[in-house]
Amino acid sequence: MVGTLRFAHPTVVRNLPNVLIVLGPTPAIARNDQEGVPSLSAPIKIGNTTIHRVVEQEGPFFAATQFFPTITKELLDENRSWLQPRFLDAEDRVMLCIQSYVVKTPHHTILVDSCVGNHKPRPTRPFWNMMNSDRYEKNLAACGCSVDDIDFVMCTHLHTDHVGWNTKLENGRWVPTFPKARYVFADRELDYWTKRHKDDPTVCPWITDSVLPIVAANRVDVVKSAHAFNELVTLIPTPGHTIDHYSVQVGKKGTDAVITGDMIHSPLQARYPELGMLADYDSALAGASRRDLFGRLCDTSTLVCTAHFPSPSTARVTRWKDSFDFVDA
Repeated sequence: MVGTLRFAHPTVVRNLPNVLIVLGPTPAIARNDQEGVPSLSAPIKIGNTTIHRVVEQEGPFFAATQFFPTITKELLDENRSWLQPRFLDAEDRVMLCIQSYVVKTPHHTILVDSCVGNHKPRPTRPFWNMMNSDRYEKNLAACGCSVDDIDFVMCTHLHTDHVGWNTKLENGRWVPTFPKARYVFADRELDYWTKRHKDDPTVCPWITDSVLPIVAANRVDVVKSAHAFNELVTLIPTPGHTIDHYSVQVGKKGTDAVITGDMIHSPLQARYPELGMLADYDSALAGASRRDLFGRLCDTSTLVCTAHFPSPSTARVTRWKDSFDFVDA
């Protein structure tokens, strides 16, 4: 069960709709250039496709009781023994990884989600504000890729920590980081955030610097969140965390993986699928998406590649009571 997983290495938050505002000290974050966070994990082989993790940050970010607004003291106490130290630190802060996945198929090289990025003004998130580091680019290079090698960037949703490296600052302008890539956005997701930005751009500055410049450069492929990209890559609708969130299925039945995006943030949400997190668009819908997807993946060989679980971030789904759990892959 998830409580027995053995992985590779041992603030106050206010909720506005889809916005995390941190009040108080910046959480301590273990950065891979300072704290020994692995810069390169072993590649994942899925048939004739290879998946690589590209880690930008890893460590404790938010207090569990703030990250999961509806969690009770009793539920947290009941589960603390298996959550610590891997998924909660000693101060009950949620351990998270900020990362991309690079998917190398025989036909294309695909980047799934693009993390936080450099030089992005994020004053409400001190741990992401105006970052200036080469660790993401170094970790991308470590898996054998340059920005020129990426054919497609698939953004599972348009939150700030999934779109940041879409663009880079060049001569005072935000330009596409991946010069040859098409960027794949779900249609209702893009419509929703475009309207929010039009109504009040200060609510979502990442749309200003990391999404709209891609639209303006005519680099976007707008698709349905249920979309067969090709015979090896399919988008799966997993709405709730955002209005039109998608996950990415890689490979063929029997030899496949699902890159979840933010349809799950912690294994606690597998055992308790209805447990929402503070940036959800619709936590009830997110819980239904977890039950639906994990119900299909439960006790199969499908590898689950999560966006935010601590390293190595991968597992398989098994049954736990009337819900789910993860076993080490």
